[in-house]
Amino acid sequence: MRYLFGDEEKKAFEYIAKATEVAKSATCECSKCGSVIVQVDEIIGSGFNSPPQDLESQRRCSCSKDSYHKKVTDKTCCVHAEQRAIMDALRKNPKKLLGSRLYFIRLDDNKAPSKAGEPYCTICSKMALDAGIAEFVLWHDKGVCVYDTKEYNTLSFQFGESGENSTLPSVNRLAGS
Repeated sequence: MRYLFGDEEKKAFEYIAKATEVAKSATCECSKCGSVIVQVDEIIGSGFNSPPQDLESQRRCSCSKDSYHKKVTDKTCCVHAEQRAIMDALRKNPKKLLGSRLYFIRLDDNKAPSKAGEPYCTICSKMALDAGIAEFVLWHDKGVCVYDTKEYNTLSFQFGESGENSTLPSVNRLAGS
Protein backbone atom coordinates (compact mmCIF):
# COMPACT_ATOMS: atom_id res chain seq x y z
CA MET A 1 0.00 0.00 0.00
CA ARG A 2 1.05 3.56 -0.45
CA TYR A 3 -0.25 7.00 0.35
CA LEU A 4 -0.74 9.51 -2.44
CA PHE A 5 0.76 13.00 -2.47
CA GLY A 6 0.71 16.09 -4.66
CA ASP A 7 -1.11 15.95 -7.98
CA GLU A 8 -1.87 12.25 -7.60
CA GLU A 9 -3.61 12.87 -4.27
CA LYS A 10 -5.48 15.86 -5.72
CA LYS A 11 -6.76 13.70 -8.61
CA ALA A 12 -7.77 10.96 -6.15
CA PHE A 13 -9.84 13.45 -4.17
CA GLU A 14 -11.65 14.35 -7.41
CA TYR A 15 -12.68 10.70 -7.81
CA ILE A 16 -13.56 10.46 -4.13
CA ALA A 17 -15.84 13.48 -4.69
CA LYS A 18 -17.47 11.62 -7.62
CA ALA A 19 -17.94 8.54 -5.41
CA THR A 20 -19.46 10.84 -2.77
CA GLU A 21 -22.05 12.06 -5.28
CA VAL A 22 -22.83 8.46 -6.25
CA ALA A 23 -23.20 7.52 -2.55
CA LYS A 24 -25.92 10.14 -2.13
CA SER A 25 -28.17 7.83 -4.20
CA ALA A 26 -27.76 4.96 -1.71
CA THR A 27 -31.01 3.76 -0.21
CA CYS A 28 -29.54 1.62 2.58
CA GLU A 29 -30.96 2.68 5.93
CA CYS A 30 -27.76 1.77 7.80
CA SER A 31 -24.97 3.21 5.67
CA LYS A 32 -24.56 5.30 2.53
CA CYS A 33 -21.61 4.19 0.35
CA GLY A 34 -20.40 4.91 -3.16
CA SER A 35 -17.74 3.61 -5.52
CA VAL A 36 -16.34 4.60 -8.86
CA ILE A 37 -13.98 2.57 -11.02
CA VAL A 38 -11.47 4.52 -13.06
CA GLN A 39 -9.31 3.53 -16.02
CA VAL A 40 -7.01 6.12 -17.61
CA ASP A 41 -8.89 9.14 -16.20
CA GLU A 42 -12.30 7.79 -17.24
CA ILE A 43 -14.98 6.57 -14.86
CA ILE A 44 -15.97 3.19 -16.30
CA GLY A 45 -18.36 2.08 -13.55
CA SER A 46 -20.12 3.42 -10.49
CA GLY A 47 -22.34 2.09 -7.76
CA PHE A 48 -24.03 2.74 -4.43
CA ASN A 49 -25.41 0.39 -1.81
CA SER A 50 -29.08 -0.52 -1.79
CA PRO A 51 -31.24 -3.65 -1.80
CA PRO A 52 -31.08 -5.75 -4.98
CA GLN A 53 -32.86 -3.91 -7.79
CA ASP A 54 -33.93 -1.39 -5.12
CA LEU A 55 -36.75 -3.78 -4.23
CA GLU A 56 -38.35 -2.87 -0.92
CA SER A 57 -39.34 -6.52 -0.53
CA GLN A 58 -35.64 -7.33 -0.18
CA ARG A 59 -34.89 -4.65 2.43
CA ARG A 60 -33.69 -5.98 5.77
CA CYS A 61 -31.85 -2.92 7.06
CA SER A 62 -33.65 -3.08 10.39
CA CYS A 63 -32.97 -6.78 11.05
CA SER A 64 -30.54 -7.60 13.82
CA LYS A 65 -27.35 -9.10 12.44
CA ASP A 66 -27.45 -11.57 15.34
CA SER A 67 -30.66 -13.05 13.92
CA TYR A 68 -28.86 -14.58 10.92
CA HIS A 69 -27.31 -18.05 10.91
CA LYS A 70 -23.52 -18.03 11.34
CA LYS A 71 -23.08 -19.20 7.72
CA VAL A 72 -24.64 -15.96 6.46
CA THR A 73 -21.39 -14.07 6.00
CA ASP A 74 -22.79 -10.82 4.61
CA LYS A 75 -25.44 -9.75 7.05
CA THR A 76 -26.47 -6.65 5.11
CA CYS A 77 -29.42 -6.78 2.76
CA CYS A 78 -27.83 -4.43 0.29
CA VAL A 79 -25.70 -4.96 -2.75
CA HIS A 80 -22.45 -3.24 -1.83
CA ALA A 81 -21.36 -0.11 -3.70
CA GLU A 82 -18.20 -1.86 -4.91
CA GLN A 83 -20.19 -4.82 -6.24
CA ARG A 84 -22.60 -2.54 -8.06
CA ALA A 85 -19.71 -0.50 -9.55
CA ILE A 86 -18.04 -3.68 -10.80
CA MET A 87 -21.30 -4.92 -12.36
CA ASP A 88 -21.80 -1.49 -13.95
CA ALA A 89 -18.31 -1.57 -15.45
CA LEU A 90 -18.79 -5.15 -16.68
CA ARG A 91 -22.01 -4.10 -18.46
CA LYS A 92 -20.73 -0.84 -19.94
CA ASN A 93 -16.94 -1.15 -20.25
CA PRO A 94 -15.86 -4.79 -19.86
CA LYS A 95 -12.67 -4.37 -21.86
CA LYS A 96 -11.51 -1.45 -19.71
CA LEU A 97 -11.87 -3.14 -16.31
CA LEU A 98 -8.54 -4.97 -16.29
CA GLY A 99 -5.94 -2.86 -14.46
CA SER A 100 -8.44 -0.26 -13.24
CA ARG A 101 -8.65 1.47 -9.86
CA LEU A 102 -11.68 1.37 -7.53
CA TYR A 103 -12.42 4.32 -5.21
CA PHE A 104 -14.71 3.73 -2.22
CA ILE A 105 -16.29 6.20 0.20
CA ARG A 106 -18.82 6.03 3.03
CA LEU A 107 -20.91 9.05 4.01
CA ASP A 108 -21.42 10.21 7.57
CA ASP A 109 -24.82 11.18 8.98
CA ASN A 110 -24.51 14.63 7.34
CA LYS A 111 -23.87 13.06 3.90
CA ALA A 112 -20.23 14.16 3.97
CA PRO A 113 -17.40 11.78 3.03
CA SER A 114 -16.10 9.79 5.96
CA LYS A 115 -12.60 8.41 6.42
CA ALA A 116 -12.37 4.63 6.10
CA GLY A 117 -11.13 2.01 8.46
CA GLU A 118 -9.03 -0.95 7.46
CA PRO A 119 -9.89 -3.29 4.57
CA TYR A 120 -12.39 -5.84 5.84
CA CYS A 121 -14.99 -6.80 3.22
CA THR A 122 -13.89 -10.09 1.71
CA ILE A 123 -16.93 -10.18 -0.55
CA CYS A 124 -15.86 -6.99 -2.33
CA SER A 125 -12.13 -7.72 -2.19
CA LYS A 126 -12.61 -11.12 -3.86
CA MET A 127 -14.92 -9.71 -6.51
CA ALA A 128 -12.55 -6.82 -7.32
CA LEU A 129 -9.61 -9.20 -7.53
CA ASP A 130 -11.48 -11.62 -9.77
CA ALA A 131 -12.71 -8.81 -12.05
CA GLY A 132 -9.12 -7.68 -12.67
CA ILE A 133 -9.21 -4.42 -10.76
CA ALA A 134 -5.58 -3.56 -9.99
CA GLU A 135 -5.97 -1.10 -7.12
CA PHE A 136 -8.40 -0.27 -4.33
CA VAL A 137 -8.45 3.26 -2.86
CA LEU A 138 -9.58 4.33 0.61
CA TRP A 139 -9.33 7.67 2.42
CA HIS A 140 -7.70 7.18 5.82
CA ASP A 141 -6.68 9.54 8.64
CA LYS A 142 -3.19 9.70 7.11
CA GLY A 143 -4.46 10.48 3.62
CA VAL A 144 -5.56 8.72 0.46
CA CYS A 145 -4.25 5.16 0.43
CA VAL A 146 -3.88 2.92 -2.62
CA TYR A 147 -3.80 -0.83 -2.08
CA ASP A 148 -2.83 -3.42 -4.65
CA THR A 149 -6.05 -5.45 -4.86
CA LYS A 150 -4.23 -8.68 -3.93
CA GLU A 151 -2.95 -6.97 -0.77
CA TYR A 152 -6.42 -5.53 -0.08
CA ASN A 153 -7.92 -9.02 -0.33
CA THR A 154 -5.27 -10.47 2.02
CA LEU A 155 -5.80 -7.69 4.56
CA SER A 156 -9.57 -8.17 4.37
CA PHE A 157 -9.18 -11.82 5.33
CA GLN A 158 -6.80 -10.90 8.16
CA PHE A 159 -9.15 -8.27 9.61
CA GLY A 160 -9.95 -9.00 13.23
CA GLU A 161 -7.82 -12.15 13.48
CA SER A 162 -5.92 -11.01 16.57
CA GLY A 163 -8.37 -8.55 18.00
CA GLU A 164 -9.41 -5.11 16.87
CA ASN A 165 -7.10 -3.29 14.43
CA SER A 166 -5.04 -6.45 13.96
CA THR A 167 -3.79 -5.46 10.51
CA LEU A 168 -2.83 -1.88 11.35
CA PRO A 169 0.73 -2.66 12.50
CA SER A 170 1.47 -4.68 9.36
CA VAL A 171 -0.08 -1.96 7.20
CA ASN A 172 2.12 0.68 8.84
CA ARG A 173 5.22 -1.46 8.27
CA LEU A 174 4.29 -1.74 4.60
CA ALA A 175 3.82 2.00 4.34
CA GLY A 176 7.40 2.49 5.51
CA SER A 177 8.79 0.21 2.76
